[in-house]
Amino acid sequence: MGKQRDLSTGIVAQIQALRQQGLTQTKIAEQLGISQSSVCKALKKNCSKRTNCSGIRKTSARDNKQLRKIAVSNRFKSTSELTDLWNKQTGADVSRSTTYRRLRELGFKSRVPAVKPMLNKKQMEKRLKWAKEHGEWTAEDWQKVVFSDKSRFCISFGDQGPRVWRCGGETYNHECVKRSVKFPQSVMVWGCMSARGVGKLCFLKKTVNAAVYQGVLETFLIPTVEEQFGEEDFIFQQDLAPAHAAKSTKDWFTKKQLEVLAWPANSPDLNVIENLWAIVKRKIRVRKPTTLDQLKQNIATAWEAVSAETCDKPVKSMPRRLQAVIQAKGAATKY
Repeated sequence: MGKQRDLSTGIVAQIQALRQQGLTQTKIAEQLGISQSSVCKALKKNCSKRTNCSGIRKTSARDNKQLRKIAVSNRFKSTSELTDLWNKQTGADVSRSTTYRRLRELGFKSRVPAVKPMLNKKQMEKRLKWAKEHGEWTAEDWQKVVFSDKSRFCISFGDQGPRVWRCGGETYNHECVKRSVKFPQSVMVWGCMSARGVGKLCFLKKTVNAAVYQGVLETFLIPTVEEQFGEEDFIFQQDLAPAHAAKSTKDWFTKKQLEVLAWPANSPDLNVIENLWAIVKRKIRVRKPTTLDQLKQNIATAWEAVSAETCDKPVKSMPRRLQAVIQAKGAATKY
C-alpha cells in the first residue's frame, strides 16, 4: 500500500474545529470521510507545536470536586458504579476510564481494604472513654501489664503461598494445582506475655468454658507471673469472652487477689500480644508444617524464640495506641 497523501490545510482546520467541539476521533473521521489514523496524525502534528497535548478535558474543576464527594461517600463502589453516579449527579457523559484517571488525579487508589472488627457506636464510645482514662499511663506503667489472648493456627494458610509457572492447557495438571482441604487441621492456643517476655503456652483441646479457662490460668498464668514478677505487683489483661466474664472466673480472680484490667470490647488493636501471634504465624508459614504434631512443635519453638526485647517494643507503643484511638474517636486504628 502506498503512502497516504498529506491532508490539506483546510481538512486539518476542520479536524481541529471539530475536536474543539468535543467530537471523538472516530466521529470526526466519519464526518469528514477520512480514516481515524489520519485524524490522529493531524491532531498529533498540531499538538507537537503546543506545550500541552492532552486535548480538551471533558470535566471541570467543579465536576472533579463532585467526584471526590461521591468517592468519599461510596468507598466500596466499583469504578463503573462511581461513573454512573457521577454522570447522574452532574449530567456529564464521561467514560469509566475518565473516572479512573480523575480518581487517580484526586489521590484515590484502589486497594485491598484492611480487615478490622466491626465496631458499633456504643463500642466506639467505650473505646474512646477507656483510652482517655488510661491516656496518662506511661510506658513504664504498661510494662506492669500481662497481656493474654487466644489464637488459632492452621496447617493450611488460605491463599498464601507460591505462584505456579504453567503453559496453556495445564491449569488442572496434577503438578500445577494447589491442594486445599475442606476442614484444615488447626489448633487453638492460649498465651500471655509482658514486657519481660513470653509466658507459658497452652494448647487448648476443647471448648473453653469458665472452668476450663480457670484451669488454664492456674496452670499457665500463675507460674508465668511468679517467674516474671515474683512479689512485684502486676495487672492482668484479658478480653471480654464469656468464659472471662463469668461470675465464677471473677470469683477466682478475687480469691487469687489478682488485679484485672478493664478492657473495651472488639479491641485487638490495643492488645500487643497480637504482634507476637503475627510473628509466630509468619515463621510457621516458612516452615510449612504438614501434620498437627509438626504444627504444634513449630508453634512452641517459634513462641519460645520470641525475645524479651521483642515483647517490650509493642508494650512501649501502648501510649501511642491510646492516642490513635482518641484521634480516631474510638474507631479502629492502624495497630
